[in-house]
Amino acid sequence: MEPSGACHNPVMSPPPSPGPSDVRGRLDELKCARLRGLLGAILPHNRFYAAKLGPEPRDVVTLDDCAAWPFTFKEELVAAAAATGRPGNLTRPAAEYVRYHQTSGTRGRPLPVWDTSADWDWWMECWSAILDRGGVQAGDRVFVASSFGPYAGFWSGFEAALSRRAMAIPSGGMSTLARLELMRGTGATVLVATPSYALHMAEVAADQKIDLAALPVRLVIVAGEPGGSIPAVRGRIAESWSATVLDHAGATEVGPWGVGDPQGRGLHVIEPWFHPEFLAVDSGGPAAPGVLAELVLTTLGRAGAPVIRYRTGDLVRPRWPAAADVAAGACPWVWLEGGILGRTDDMVVVRGVNIFPGAIDGIVRSFPEILEYRLTVATSESLDTMTLEIEDRLDDPGRVAGELQIRLGLRVDVVAVPLGSLPRFEGKGRRIVDQRDPRRPAG
Repeated sequence: MEPSGACHNPVMSPPPSPGPSDVRGRLDELKCARLRGLLGAILPHNRFYAAKLGPEPRDVVTLDDCAAWPFTFKEELVAAAAATGRPGNLTRPAAEYVRYHQTSGTRGRPLPVWDTSADWDWWMECWSAILDRGGVQAGDRVFVASSFGPYAGFWSGFEAALSRRAMAIPSGGMSTLARLELMRGTGATVLVATPSYALHMAEVAADQKIDLAALPVRLVIVAGEPGGSIPAVRGRIAESWSATVLDHAGATEVGPWGVGDPQGRGLHVIEPWFHPEFLAVDSGGPAAPGVLAELVLTTLGRAGAPVIRYRTGDLVRPRWPAAADVAAGACPWVWLEGGILGRTDDMVVVRGVNIFPGAIDGIVRSFPEILEYRLTVATSESLDTMTLEIEDRLDDPGRVAGELQIRLGLRVDVVAVPLGSLPRFEGKGRRIVDQRDPRRPAG
């Protein structure tokens, strides 16, 4: 994979530094060439995109050319799969597909996703940027804390470790304690897990008097939910494991598109293989730097099951690197300040205030004595109420309520519950429960 990174789109980003020979200009050319190659490979064979774009390959001179194309929505892909029993955005004959995965279905019907051998090689290319950022190499022992199942994320991380000639250690079907013992026995140097599960493993280790600092783990790669770029969450994982924490983002239907920056302040989009666009939440138009926006992605190498202008639902704040910083060696890929801040379908509006899971996580995780939590939004006498249940070793909910009042500007009833009584999550955690009538206007 080419080491350089961002491609300018004059509609979606600030003006580039002058000259086609600069780093961003060269990547612009690379991305345009890859987009042209993708269209040539999928049209007219891909019926889904032939119907959306027209059957003939499009001329792509600049990335502006794709800004007028229709968006792709997950609901379209789900409906197409439900109608045929297989993914609707396939390019090649069914016999050429060798990988089956599906989305988790936490927000509806699971979506089946197929990949050809060439597509899976592309997954490994994308993962190489993540492993490079973490310094993973031959000789490392990569422990994947997952039950696997049909979800692509951990399978791709596992096989990416193999492609790097590192030892890949599976742990499907094992208890948390058994996983910790296996990590100790194998001398694992890298842990791959969700942020929630990395914290839960640390909780079990503390209960069982297992000294995580004595393990050789030097890197924790987290994905699957916001947390790796939230300072409070990231700090707790790093302190618990005495290791560096690297955030990563991806989706089964899109691929592994994001990697954390070295300081843990956010994510870079892996632009050589993905073209990002950003739609401002307040207007729906192109987002300016730093504005809350929905991330839209186009894959540039997954010809067997492409997505073009895919509305991910992820909420981010994009920042484009200054030409001077890029010239000085900074990563030229577009940077998402704070990582994934939430999702368009996860945001809840309470008394006129937008509440994101990441914001709650950042506040609650700043209290190291709190092991787990759950926020319930309900209605009482036509007014919205919020109740936060916490497993708190100090049994002092008042200090948490005060911090929520300061940070959110809202009153939250905080109650302490017995330790171990709230759900734990190996996969994506769902800690905000909205019990309000969906037909009633929020607020």
